[in-house]
Amino acid sequence: MATAKLMDFDKALELFEPVLGFEVHVELNTNTKMFSDAPNPANEAFHAAEPNTLIAPVDLGLPGSLPVVNETAIRSSISLGLALGCSIAESSRFARKNYFYPDLGKNYQISQYDEPIAYEGSVEVELEDGTLITIPIERAHMEEDAGKLTHMGGATGRIQGAEYSLVDYNRAGVPLVEIVTNIIYGTEHRAPEVAKAYVQAIRDIVRGLGISEARLERGNLRCDANVSLRRRGTDTLGTRTETKNVNSMRSVERAVKYEIQRQAQILADGGTITQETRHWHEDTGTTSPGRPKSDADDYRYFPEPDLLPVEPAAELIEELRAALPEQPVARRRRLMKEWGFTDLEFQDVRNGGLLEVVEATIAAGATPATARKWWTGEISRLANAQEKDATELITPENVAALQRLVDAGTLTDKLARQVLEGVIAGEGSPQEVVDARGLAVVSDDGALIAAIDEALAAQPDVMAKIKDGKVQAAGAVIGAVMKAMKGQADAARVRELILERAAQ
Repeated sequence: MATAKLMDFDKALELFEPVLGFEVHVELNTNTKMFSDAPNPANEAFHAAEPNTLIAPVDLGLPGSLPVVNETAIRSSISLGLALGCSIAESSRFARKNYFYPDLGKNYQISQYDEPIAYEGSVEVELEDGTLITIPIERAHMEEDAGKLTHMGGATGRIQGAEYSLVDYNRAGVPLVEIVTNIIYGTEHRAPEVAKAYVQAIRDIVRGLGISEARLERGNLRCDANVSLRRRGTDTLGTRTETKNVNSMRSVERAVKYEIQRQAQILADGGTITQETRHWHEDTGTTSPGRPKSDADDYRYFPEPDLLPVEPAAELIEELRAALPEQPVARRRRLMKEWGFTDLEFQDVRNGGLLEVVEATIAAGATPATARKWWTGEISRLANAQEKDATELITPENVAALQRLVDAGTLTDKLARQVLEGVIAGEGSPQEVVDARGLAVVSDDGALIAAIDEALAAQPDVMAKIKDGKVQAAGAVIGAVMKAMKGQADAARVRELILERAAQ
């Protein structure tokens, strides 16, 4: 694949205005699928399931099978629409979106077209420097997911060059809400940052509602980023591309910036932009052509004849509205103030997606400062080394328990890091790891005095220096004792004992 020519980003912004739009798909965490009673288990169980075991006749499109709407999915969709500031339709309909692909057993997808359940809203997103930007929402509509194809025998894992493909229908029929923005103008040089912040805002909203795990790397949240360029001094919109299913916040940002630079160079060279989907390549930081982008007419939408319109009662809508959690921007600002964090300290928590686990760690008894220290420090380092999400390694309750051992003097910070590694390795709770590995701080005076005597014997001039008022010389003895006791000595008590000896 030839490498595309890219224009310098600042130069591209001198010539063109970026115009954005986003389609974000949210997988709902209902117990069963959108239109069948097939199980829809949580992440780990879903991914551990054998292919084609989480299915029902409706998901496969078998003759005679009929869909039945998942009531919980309806409630979740209304809650999400309300959280996005949308109006909820008094009546909305499902439609058939017709297209053939092997992972779509019916040859059509049950979705919503011209009568979505939620419409005309907006969401406020916060950039890293605190700037607030309002993103207009056109609609949020319900639909079902398709299955998954695995292309075998090729070098790239894509259909091109593959010898054959395997179809897994486990994901077919999983409930989705697709959130579609209106056209977004005025982002200028901050367009990539706005893209990232918007997807973060959607993730925070759906997690706050408790309707999805919203993990991009697992596909619970998927973003399609539409980018076009409008030449400065004109009102004519450019042709857009749609970069599909980007699987991290950072990649959303990078993909938007790449497309701006790529399209600007093509247009500056006198070329034209093809309306198409594009695939994002994480390893190279580039996009490549997918298929020509279809318009609504190509799908031959028509009302789903096997499902009645969805007509939620006004009382239900008000019940769900009253249960909405605090908006993410307001919640973040409240927590930053309550925790006493600076803007920079809070960014480490917020941008790392650690807000909820830090909050849970504080609720379990840790201070805000120590909770932040563990999650943004050693735990994040270990998570990066293992290429995992930090929340997969340890629970907030265990982090708080670990910090209690430090606060009680049972562990030093160094010993606590060893205990943390043991907990992550599955050796038990922090206390169980301390007991099994014998990692508790030694504060018994007898053992400490014996180690001090040994250290002083090896450094006979140190005690004279201390008695002459050079108290800092005690550091050499403390260091020797800590080394001899493998870091488990109570350093503060060692210092006290040394100074008591010098005063005699």
